Amino acid sequence: MKADLIATRHAIRAGTTNTQEVAEACLAVAQSMACQQAFMQLTPDALQRTASQVQMDQSPIGGLAVSIKDLFDVQGQTTQAGSIVLKNRPVAVADCLAVARLRAAGAGLIGRTNMVEFAFSGVGTNPHYGTPAAWDGLHDQAVGDPGQPRAPGGSSSGAAVSVATGAAFIGLGSDTGGSIRVPAALNGIVGFKNTARLVPTQGALPLSTTLDTVCAMTRTVRDAIVAHEVLSARQVPHGKRPLYGYRLAVVKTLMQDGMDATVTQAFERSLSKLRAAGARIDEIALTELNELAPMMSTGGFSPAEGYAWHRELLAQDSEHYDPRVLQRLMRGCGMQAHEYMDLVQARRQWIRRVEKNLVGYDAVLSPTTPITGPLISDVAPGAERDTEFFRVNGLLLRNTSAVNTLDGCGISLPCHAHGELPRTPGPSWVLRRCGSWSRRCRT
Repeated sequence: MKADLIATRHAIRAGTTNTQEVAEACLAVAQSMACQQAFMQLTPDALQRTASQVQMDQSPIGGLAVSIKDLFDVQGQTTQAGSIVLKNRPVAVADCLAVARLRAAGAGLIGRTNMVEFAFSGVGTNPHYGTPAAWDGLHDQAVGDPGQPRAPGGSSSGAAVSVATGAAFIGLGSDTGGSIRVPAALNGIVGFKNTARLVPTQGALPLSTTLDTVCAMTRTVRDAIVAHEVLSARQVPHGKRPLYGYRLAVVKTLMQDGMDATVTQAFERSLSKLRAAGARIDEIALTELNELAPMMSTGGFSPAEGYAWHRELLAQDSEHYDPRVLQRLMRGCGMQAHEYMDLVQARRQWIRRVEKNLVGYDAVLSPTTPITGPLISDVAPGAERDTEFFRVNGLLLRNTSAVNTLDGCGISLPCHAHGELPRTPGPSWVLRRCGSWSRRCRT
C-alpha cells in the first residue's frame, strides 16, 4: 500500500522527500488509468501552489493532496453533484465549511471527484460521467480481474478511488446511508462516519437533512483521526485500555443475513483474531433491527427530504436525471405530512430502545456489506440491468444505513487477505448516546 498521510508527513520532516515531490506523485496517479473517471476536475495548479507555500510543521495536513467530492462548494467552482442538471449553475462564491477547514489545515486540493448523481445510491454508477473502477487500497492493485472491473461503491465513488490509488491522502465525502463506508469497503481503505451533528453540512448539496453526514476516507485509522479532527474542529481523546478492556458485540439479526462465502470467511477470521488477542465479544440478537423495513415502508427520510429540495428542478428538467435516481426521488412525492411526522417520532423511539439494549458495549461489529462489489457490467446504467442494480444497492446499504438511522458513528476497516476481493467485512460502530459511555462515544 502507498504511504499514508502520517508516514508521509514524517518523511517530509525527516528530509527524505518534500511536499512538491509528493504533490507531483499524487498528480501522476490522478492522471493515470487507475483513476480513470474518478475525477470530475483536476486542479494541479492549486495543489502545487499549496505544496510550495505551506510548511509541514505549521499544519496537520501540510500541503498534502485532498480530494473533494462533487457535492461540496469550492470557491470558483461549480458544484454539480454528479449531475448534468446543475452543469450551468453559477460557481460557488465561497468554500463550504468542511473545505474551508481543510484549507486552513494546509490541505492541497487536487480536484473534484466523481460521484453517484445527487448522492443517491450505494453502487457507484453514473450515467453522465462514467463509473470509476474499484481499486484495492490495501494491496495497491486493481480489484479482481482487470478485464472485469468492479463497481467502486457509492455515493462517494471517485473519492474512494482517489484515496485507494494514492492520488489523495484524504477523500472528503458524505454519508447518508453508507456513502463513505460502502466505497471504503469495496476499495479496501478506511471509511469513518462520524455522528452527523459533529461536522457542519453548510455548503454541501443536501440529500437528507436528517441523515446527511460530512466525513472522509483515508488509508489508515490514524489518518482518519487526523481528518476527523480537522473536519470537526475538535481533538479526539485516545483510549489507552488494552483490547480485553473493551466489550464488543456481534449482531446476529439482519447484519449477517445473505453474506456471500468470501465475506463470511473474512468476517469470521477477523473475529477469531480479535478473540485470540483478548477481545471480549458477545453475540446478541438486537431484534429491533427487524423494525427498520416496516419503519421506512412509506419511503424513508432520503426520498422525502430529497424530493423537497429537487421538486422545482424535477418540474423543469426531470428527463436529464439518472432514471434510477429519479425513481427513488419520486417516492418522496407521495409521502403525506402525517407519515413523515410519524417517521420522525418512530425513529426517536427506536433509537432509545436500541441504545438501551447496547448499554455496556463499546462497539458493535458487523460486515460493512454482506457481499463483494459487483461487476460494473452487471449494474451499469440501462433499464435491462435495473433489477440487479436495485437488488445489489439494497444489500450494499442495508447494514450501514442502520447506523445512520441510529444517528451513530461507524468505521469500515479493511481486513481482506491478499488475493481476496476487498469488501471490508469487519467494521465497528458506536452509539452517540450510550449512558456512562457518552463522552467516549461522541466521535
